[in-house]
Amino acid sequence: MITRKLLLHITCFLFAGNVTNTLADTNAASQQSLNLGLAMQNSPRYSGSENKHWQFAPVVQARDGAFFFDSQKGVGYDLQSDSGLYLEHTLGYSLGRSDSNSNWRDGSDRLKGMGNINATVNTVVAVGWAVTPWLSLEGKTILPLSDGQGVKYQTSITLLPIQNETNTVAFQGAALFGDSRYMNTFYGVSRDQSFHSGYAQYQANSGFYGVDSTLTWSHQFTPHWSTAASIEYTRLDKHAKDSPIVFKPNQVSSTIAFIYNF
Repeated sequence: MITRKLLLHITCFLFAGNVTNTLADTNAASQQSLNLGLAMQNSPRYSGSENKHWQFAPVVQARDGAFFFDSQKGVGYDLQSDSGLYLEHTLGYSLGRSDSNSNWRDGSDRLKGMGNINATVNTVVAVGWAVTPWLSLEGKTILPLSDGQGVKYQTSITLLPIQNETNTVAFQGAALFGDSRYMNTFYGVSRDQSFHSGYAQYQANSGFYGVDSTLTWSHQFTPHWSTAASIEYTRLDKHAKDSPIVFKPNQVSSTIAFIYNF
């Protein structure tokens, strides 16, 4: 079981490691692959936490043409055109958040009295355009299906300044948005939560709430073994950082993964 933050990092690893082949051959029906690995991450306990912890997670990714299974993203399919336009649709799982320290999902003892955010099944729709082999643009929507956590949106730009047989460097910058329910689920403090936790009530506005920048380097040791390292910087905007449960609006995470390709 892994947190949403770690999922995003591993997804970036696999993207960075395979983007050259994907852009060179947009015929998804010809692709078959299986990747297994292990990822480790040092990250904040939750969005806004001043405390960090280590997490470990398996990486499993299988593809048969346009369809794939990914232990981080879920099950889904992607469609690509010769012009570089692509669509990805997945069905996955969000682990929510705990009001105590947790080794397998977001959570902290600093949230005592805030209650747990339930895990939920979600669906993700991403539409993008690979403008060139080194530049892509994407818009993404994450919608919960089994619990009312609210909707999250993301727009991003990805640059790949280095791509060769052994090394790939990727930089991704993203703008983060959420509807009112999402913002108040993760950053708001209701009257009942205020009474039980001691934090002041806070009503979070919808819309833009932060930026996220990730630099990833992947290295191919052999035809089968590869590794990837990533560092991410997240800055929460006022709609999120003004929340009384946000103690550190500027946060850094680091991740490393080892992957075997069959």
